[in-house]
Amino acid sequence: MNRLLHIMNRPLQNLNRWSVTAVLSCLVISMPVLTASAARIKDVADIAGVRSNQIVGYGLVVGLAGTGDQTTQTPFTIQSLKSMLQQLGVTIPSNVNPQLKNVAAVVVHAEIPAFAKPGQFIDVTVSSIGNSQSLRGGALLMTPMKGVDGLTYAIAQGNLIVGGFGVQGEDGSSVTVNIPSAGNIPNGGQIEREIESAFVASDLLQLDLKKPDFTTAQRLADRINKELGPDTAIPMDGSSVRIMASLDIRSKVALMSTLENLEFEPGRASARVIINSRTGTVVIGEEVRIYPSAVAHGSLTVSVTENLDVSQPGAFADGGQTVVTPDTAVDIEVETNPMFVFDPGVSLDELVRAVNQVGAAPGDLVAILEALERAGALQAELVVI
Repeated sequence: MNRLLHIMNRPLQNLNRWSVTAVLSCLVISMPVLTASAARIKDVADIAGVRSNQIVGYGLVVGLAGTGDQTTQTPFTIQSLKSMLQQLGVTIPSNVNPQLKNVAAVVVHAEIPAFAKPGQFIDVTVSSIGNSQSLRGGALLMTPMKGVDGLTYAIAQGNLIVGGFGVQGEDGSSVTVNIPSAGNIPNGGQIEREIESAFVASDLLQLDLKKPDFTTAQRLADRINKELGPDTAIPMDGSSVRIMASLDIRSKVALMSTLENLEFEPGRASARVIINSRTGTVVIGEEVRIYPSAVAHGSLTVSVTENLDVSQPGAFADGGQTVVTPDTAVDIEVETNPMFVFDPGVSLDELVRAVNQVGAAPGDLVAILEALERAGALQAELVVI
C-alpha cells in the first residue's frame, strides 16, 4: 500500500508504463464488485402504513392585475368574499354585488408526507375554478385544508409563483404560454394536525413490493433472514413480507435503517412487449422469446403525379380555344424485403438484429410483433398503451 501511495504521489511525467499499470491494477482490485441486477430493499418495497395523505381546500386569491373572476358569471366568488368580510367584521348589504377584477376563487391541494409533524411546512398547488385569466401576482388568503375525514390538517397562505402568462390585444388576439391559471406556493402550507401511522402502533413490520412478484417476495424474505436470523421475515403472498419487530420505536427505526439498505436480486419481470400507440415507441423486455416462425414484411407504395399542360389552337384555326389538359402519371413501387426466419428461442438481441436487417421502421416493427402474437409465436404479453 505504501508503494502504491508513493507511486501516486510522484509527478505524472515520471511514471513509467509499469507504474501506471500497477496503479490501475490496484484500483481495479480495490473497487467493490456489485451485481448488475442487485437492488436495495428501499427501492423495490414500501413499508405498510408509511404513506402520504392528500388534503384539499377552497380559498380566494387577491391582488390580481385585473385578471380575476368575472363575478357576473361566477357568483360563488362574491359569496365567498362577502362571507370572509363578514367574519372580519365588515358587512356588505345583501342587495350590493361588488364587481371585482382582482379576486379569484381557487382550489388548493397538497400532499402531507409520512411522519409530518405540526408546525412543519409543505408545498401547495393553487388552481383557478372560475374564469380567471391569470393568477400571476396574486396572493392566497388563509385557507383551511381538509382530509377525506373532513378534519383540518393544514393552513395555506402566501404569494403565488405562476410559470405561465397570457397577453391579449384590443382586437381580441391573444398569446398564452403554459398555464397562467394555476401556480404553487413553496412551503405555503403549515401542518396543524399529525396523522397517526400504523408504523408506530404495531409490533409487525410489513414490506409491500411496488411490483408484486412471488420470486422477489421469497428472495426478499431470504435476504432478511440471512441478515437477521431464521424466521425473522415471512412472505405472505406475492407482494408482502412480514417482519417480527419490537414495540419500542427506537428498535423499529434502527431495524428499518438496516433493512432498507440491504441489497438483493429481485425476480425477473414477466416477458412483455410495450407499444405506445400514440408515439410509436416499442419497448421489448429481456425475457421475450419467439417460437420458430418465418416473417416477410413489405409495403406497396402508389405515387400519383399530375401535371397540367396548355393546348392552344393553330394560327389559322377558326373558333379554336385554349384549354388546359391534365397529364397524370401513376407509379407503383413494391418493396422486396426478404423473408427472415426465427429459430427456436430467439432472444431480444437477435430479434432486433433481424428486424434491422430488413430496414423495418418502428411502425413496421409493431405490425410484425402483432402478427407474431396472433400466430402464437410471440412468447410475451403484448401491451398497448
